[in-house]
Amino acid sequence: MMGDALAFASATCFAISNVTIARGARPEAEDNGAFVSLVITTVISGALWLALGLARGFEPVTGRALLWFAGAGVFTAFVGRVFFYASVQRLGAMRSSTLKRLNPFFAVLLGVAVLHEQLSGGMTIGLALLAASFAMLMVGAREARGEAKPGAAFAARFGYLYGIVSALGYSSGYLLRKMGLAEAHDALLGAMVGCFVGAFLFLATAAFSADYARAVRATFARPNYWLMAAGTMSSLGQIAYFAALNVSPMSRVALISSMEIFVTLFLGFVFLRSHERLTPALVVAAALGVAGTAFIVGF
Repeated sequence: MMGDALAFASATCFAISNVTIARGARPEAEDNGAFVSLVITTVISGALWLALGLARGFEPVTGRALLWFAGAGVFTAFVGRVFFYASVQRLGAMRSSTLKRLNPFFAVLLGVAVLHEQLSGGMTIGLALLAASFAMLMVGAREARGEAKPGAAFAARFGYLYGIVSALGYSSGYLLRKMGLAEAHDALLGAMVGCFVGAFLFLATAAFSADYARAVRATFARPNYWLMAAGTMSSLGQIAYFAALNVSPMSRVALISSMEIFVTLFLGFVFLRSHERLTPALVVAAALGVAGTAFIVGF
């Protein structure tokens, strides 16, 4: 139950982050919030790790665990998060979250194939319902693309590409996270190391990419409070997800966390009405997703 609660808390935090990214990062903006979110996560998780370690003692850590956490940071913090923020900037919170539903499918396959986790009958049914949900979400995404202006449609194509790359990064990183947690049961350390690596890679890329360099400069020269809020919620979501992986199987955590899309749809309907539209296809997809998650949790 604790793992399920942490996974759902993670989904809620990420959903809030999705909406605040959409509010703070417009397509023409120099900074979409990815770098500041990595810095905030490093600071928050590092401060909590230090405080809890001083209060009750630090967990034993091996060099192999640090390497697993660093590898996870390359895929989740740098590839996954950076490309997801770019996707939200171009597609908005609702549509970019539809692509993020690829994460749990890849993660489940890796969990079963590599970690030999058990796939129960209820989880299988839930996975099928989530697949139907994803199909309906993509129908809605195609309809939205057909109604878009030519310039927006061109930007959206890159948004979909970035979303797919992000999903591949996240799902690969989840496996490395699990390996690291098997070596050192310290979610906060894992989050701190992973995001430090992600922030370092972002800065290293800024030395060669003008877009990344502008994003770094804008982070410090023109702070965006929407993006800072997004970074904080994303940080809490990652920490909760890491903690859930510490007590529950990878496939279960990944699938429960897929509820993020439906929380995002609700928050987007309430707060993003002037920028995004909640369509019948999205409503049907949400219902299928809730049913799928109920099977996963209940069986």
